[in-house]
Amino acid sequence: MKRFSNFVKGVIAEMKLTTWPTAKENRHDTWTVLMTSFLFAVFFAAVSWGLTRLLDLFILK
Repeated sequence: MKRFSNFVKGVIAEMKLTTWPTAKENRHDTWTVLMTSFLFAVFFAAVSWGLTRLLDLFILK
């Protein structure tokens, strides 16, 4: 039980040293993640569509 208690005390000490982002930084980071995810989704959808069209033209005709 002493080891667990020391662990919890260590976690609390580290959490006090942590610099948390501001609300503005959180909004910016969230927006960045959402836009990046959206752009990757569009990119992979376009690649998938293009490969499907190529397969339809050359292989599945």
